[in-house]
Amino acid sequence: MTHQRIQMMGCTIDNLTMAETVQTIEGFIKSGKPHQHVVVNVDKLVKAQNDPELRQIINDCALINADGMPVVWASRLLGKPLKERVAGVDLFEALMAGAAEKGWRVYLLGAKEEIVSRVRDIYSHKYPKLVFAGYRNGYWKPEEEAGVVEQITAAKADLLFVAISSPKKEQFLGAYQSQMKIPFAMGVGGTFDVAAGKVKRAPVWMQKTGLEWFYRFLQEPRRMYRRYFIEDMAFFGLLLKEWRQRG
Repeated sequence: MTHQRIQMMGCTIDNLTMAETVQTIEGFIKSGKPHQHVVVNVDKLVKAQNDPELRQIINDCALINADGMPVVWASRLLGKPLKERVAGVDLFEALMAGAAEKGWRVYLLGAKEEIVSRVRDIYSHKYPKLVFAGYRNGYWKPEEEAGVVEQITAAKADLLFVAISSPKKEQFLGAYQSQMKIPFAMGVGGTFDVAAGKVKRAPVWMQKTGLEWFYRFLQEPRRMYRRYFIEDMAFFGLLLKEWRQRG
């Protein structure tokens, strides 16, 4: 399907709803060719400003969704409104359900061993027809990376979910997705922690009002303070600069 893409702060974003996103991914899987997906949020847009490699990886992806209400609001302020937020954790859930229904093979990569194995157990119980091509934790030494890639390639999955921090997951997929030949590969960040019950998801009203980040901060203040209250503040300056340059 053809769809509109917008440019924001040097990054491309697909203007799709959740339903349109899932439909696009189904087309990717039917094609059998490798496609890389990425979500952009405030943090990733800020990181991409000073990381040309990350920005290039994002813009080279076959599918780029906006995960974060501030990004959606910014698109409206800039006169190129995105239809809606497509949260990575919600897309993961939709694709796991779709995989169970359509027989797609799933591979889980990332997080600690007890987390990724728990996610596999939870979804095996939730969707008895779901086929797992394999799973592996997200910790390996540089010299082990080639073996990890070979293991994933040999599993012949249709969907690969990578729960590693940014920009490592984008770099991993950017480097190896063409070699692994997985029809759809998606970085999911902390989604496994949410799926396993280690981290609680914000209430729906906080998701809709753009406060999900604050709920996350309240759960892990020491870890998230620098990201949210120092590094990501640059977003507002970038938005003001782009707003002034309109027209």
